[in-house]
Amino acid sequence: MSFGFSVGDFIGAIELVNKIRKEFVNAPSQLKAIGDEVRGLSIVLGDADVACAQETLNDKQKKKLDGIDKSCRDVLDDLQQILDQNREVVSGSRGIGKRVVRVWKRIKWDPEVINELRSRITSNIALLNAFNGEFTRDNMVKLVHHQDDQERQAILDWISSVDFPSQQKDIISRRQDGTGLWLLDSEEYKAWSSLKGQTLFCPGIPGAGKTILSSIVVDDLNARFRDDESVGIAYVYFNFRRQEEQKLEIILAGILKQLLQSRPSLPESIKALYSRHKQDQTPWPTAETPKELRSVIALYSRVFIVADALDECQNEHRTNFLSGVFDLKADTELGLFATSRFIPEITSRFENSHRLEIRAREHDVQKYLRGHMSRLPACVQRSHEIQEAIVAKIVTAVKGMHLHLESLVGKRSLKAINTALKRLETPEHTTGKHATVSEAYDRAYDDAMERIKGQVKDSSELAEQVISWITLACRPLTTLELLHALAIEIGESELDKTNIPELEDIVSVCAGLVIVDEESNIIRLVHYTTQEYFERTHPRWFPKAQTGIANSCLTYLAFDSFETGPSRNRDEFDARLVDNALYGYAALNWGHHARLASIEADTLILSLFESQAKLSSSTQVIIVAAEINCPSQDDAKKMIGMHVAAYFGLQNVISSLLEKRQDPDPRCHNGRTPLSWASEEGHLEVVKMLLAKPSVNVNSKSSARAEFNKVRGYYHRGMTALMLAAMRGHERIVELLLQTGKVDKTITYKDGRTALWYATENGYSNIVSLLQDEV
Repeated sequence: MSFGFSVGDFIGAIELVNKIRKEFVNAPSQLKAIGDEVRGLSIVLGDADVACAQETLNDKQKKKLDGIDKSCRDVLDDLQQILDQNREVVSGSRGIGKRVVRVWKRIKWDPEVINELRSRITSNIALLNAFNGEFTRDNMVKLVHHQDDQERQAILDWISSVDFPSQQKDIISRRQDGTGLWLLDSEEYKAWSSLKGQTLFCPGIPGAGKTILSSIVVDDLNARFRDDESVGIAYVYFNFRRQEEQKLEIILAGILKQLLQSRPSLPESIKALYSRHKQDQTPWPTAETPKELRSVIALYSRVFIVADALDECQNEHRTNFLSGVFDLKADTELGLFATSRFIPEITSRFENSHRLEIRAREHDVQKYLRGHMSRLPACVQRSHEIQEAIVAKIVTAVKGMHLHLESLVGKRSLKAINTALKRLETPEHTTGKHATVSEAYDRAYDDAMERIKGQVKDSSELAEQVISWITLACRPLTTLELLHALAIEIGESELDKTNIPELEDIVSVCAGLVIVDEESNIIRLVHYTTQEYFERTHPRWFPKAQTGIANSCLTYLAFDSFETGPSRNRDEFDARLVDNALYGYAALNWGHHARLASIEADTLILSLFESQAKLSSSTQVIIVAAEINCPSQDDAKKMIGMHVAAYFGLQNVISSLLEKRQDPDPRCHNGRTPLSWASEEGHLEVVKMLLAKPSVNVNSKSSARAEFNKVRGYYHRGMTALMLAAMRGHERIVELLLQTGKVDKTITYKDGRTALWYATENGYSNIVSLLQDEV
């Protein structure tokens, strides 16, 4: 403990004061007053001991209490010494069993001595009372601050659930020390970071290190302005695997959240919005984001926004994002740092901005390679000469991009390493031109896959499963999700946990192509180009991967543990997802994998549909993912196989269900029909099949109690299939619906909005024309 004090140190003082109190029993009358003072000291020492045992003391409090404790011990020791001098031992009785007692000597006490001791005891009582009062007040203040902090965090999480800081920690942790300094030392960066309202655009080829450099910029800004509350910093790492998080309203809300986190207190306007929406549990009103963002930016003297990998954002959202940011720049002195590949429609937006191309600098590549030599075999680590030869070869081969050591990892001889190094050299084509960047990467990844294929069968199959799951998953997977996925045995009724592989083995068998982001616990491929490579080549390496993933998901959903049906409440639902790590992913995505694998009529699908308990357990996940509240068990049971097949676009399953004479137009918990689900999701062939059934009502509206869709950002209340298709931009489906001649285009949403209004609002001009032509 700081200052040598701990709460336990009170025990000695308390034991001593209690011992002295007992000795004052039957004391002479002139000692009664000092006995009362000792009793008072005993009480306040006990109070301080209890209070401090329940709370953590800061260094200042420890120092103060250490002094009081020492003073108490001193006066008690002096008092004990005087007591010992003025008491004597006598026999308390005669004969067998007599006992020895201490009695007071018949002397006259010196009043000055007694008064001096009383004064010292009283002084310590006053000090302890003052400390106890101050300690209590401080704890009350801490409690109030804690409650304020809890509400503050609740408001911030309400605005946005995206955790950009954890992404920053993940990325910057992969930086090799000493790299990226060329960017920070460049004149372009110095000018951008020192002048207000500047834009610095940094394009680069794949693998140039753009994302790491963006994290270095964020790290530099955070370090430089850490103690300056007048400077706001926000950042966005675009990632094509996180498309649901990268819509304009979500991105801007994430930026707003970051800028609010740096403020000492939240604006009253934000608190007022939270108060209005808290009772109804409605989401952050995205329409308020631009206004609140401008207001918060105005609170700072400077604001920086770092936007990495614009090319990984979907075109529509990227266009809206850049327009929104440039609008903000026009009204504020916002500083923007952005990276992207060389894509004309992106680079053209930065024609009037400062520009600095990102290329892998030789110094950085050397630093990275030397920092990762430990991954190579012992024959390399023992020879400095071989290490330098490897560095020289790779530095020559990279041509402005970071070629990692993956093609050398796993080699066990110098000959194998030299062969791999020769393949890294960019060869001349017959035309005399150099190989493209993509071809250079492909050779490195081809080599890695050949090494994986060359492993023993179990290791090779495990690596292929790992890479196929990571490559084809609809979103990034956590390590626990992947471990459960790999342990599934098709057709089994439960997960055998002894079949779960070790994470270290998973990483090891993948020849350096897979890493774990420790901050987010996401397992991913080592680089964006690795993901890109396997998306192009997975039919060659893993031709049946989609089928395997779909069957694994379906097997997981059919486990006996889900025979109990949907959860009764949100706590049970959350516990189910925790206990069954892959359940959430499997329920939300099995149909996407099945559709892509063309196994829509597979036995496993129909088997799931025949079990109402297991099917409704999985549909509860779909509903919770889209809606704010957890549906009741009855609501979950109302979303049946026909709805699910339409939602995922499984036309062969729809065909099988119709052949079994199932109702093509059932209504689920929020009054939606299969046609409604298929129209919203854009499944054209399913819409055709449903429209061919005379009993399908094309004008069916969702119910008035339909929940807010937190993924899409709108309510489903009172909406028709035409409205949903028009809102989502599904032109061919709008055409099909209109061609039936049965659609009522005048049907309105509760506030008077029609399908035409939604198409106009979202900028779908072709759909607007279709709807107007039909008027």
